[in-house]
Amino acid sequence: MQQDIKTVAVIGCGVIGASWACLFLSRGLKVIIFDPAQGAQEAFKKYLQDAWPALKACIPDRQDTWAQNYKFVDDLESSLGQVDFVQENGPERPEFKQELMEKLDRYTRHGIVISSSSSGLPASGFIKLCSKDPSRILVGHPFNPPHLVPLVEVVPHPGTSTSAISTAMDLYKSLGKRPILLRCEVPGFVANRLQAAINSEAYSLVSRGIVSAEDLDTAVTSGPGLRWALTGPFVTNSLGGGGGPNGFTQRIERLGPAIRGWEEDMLEHRFDWSKEKLAVLNTEASKWLGSVDWDAVTAKRDQMLLQLLQAKSRDSSV
Repeated sequence: MQQDIKTVAVIGCGVIGASWACLFLSRGLKVIIFDPAQGAQEAFKKYLQDAWPALKACIPDRQDTWAQNYKFVDDLESSLGQVDFVQENGPERPEFKQELMEKLDRYTRHGIVISSSSSGLPASGFIKLCSKDPSRILVGHPFNPPHLVPLVEVVPHPGTSTSAISTAMDLYKSLGKRPILLRCEVPGFVANRLQAAINSEAYSLVSRGIVSAEDLDTAVTSGPGLRWALTGPFVTNSLGGGGGPNGFTQRIERLGPAIRGWEEDMLEHRFDWSKEKLAVLNTEASKWLGSVDWDAVTAKRDQMLLQLLQAKSRDSSV
């Protein structure tokens, strides 16, 4: 049960793992961190220092002492027995994850849920070496940065138990997340597949010289991106068809033939990942990205995310 989770293991403390650790700490949980990379502890201290003000802004009664309730460990095996939940954030390499999951499965207590932050590799691809209790393993894929963006995709493999699914869903909800449950495994899951589809068309348009990379970003952030933060494709399309329960059908009937024509053109000119197209894409992207103030972009992103989330929290329908 979620209320029994007091100590969480964060395995891998890169950008995603560090963000998860910050979120767990902000909710009063003890965090045990394992990351053998040189400089990992110093990097996390800096990340935590930068992230904590934003976390406190979300819930002002958070105690600053909670931010110190973590410990880096060198001996993973002897530490896993004391944890109540595992969030794994290792590299997206099947062989690496198989060996790591076997170790996590072997040394954690029976029934402890092991959730992977895998970006697109389904759990069935990395549980092959697990013999103790693979039924408690699943994917809990966050969106960066996890301490701010609410979405978590919970993706069980065919043998994942219902209790493991419930535990993960309940924990993520208790953290203020908005978990969605996938009914079956699919590479890339849902949100990354949607992003991949948009990115593919963006890469095609830029590499074909139709629009600059900067204007492409503007087309998203000043147009559909604003709506998508409030209403997903189905509600947005329904509103475009006049709203109401029949709006979606009306939009499909009215624009369906035109959209099919766009899709045929998109398929004909989809980004082909050739060296030539990649070279053009990288050249065009560098013209825009080379002028970006990355520290300012990150700070502005986090500030605007907080404002947007606070606005959305006042209306549970969005």
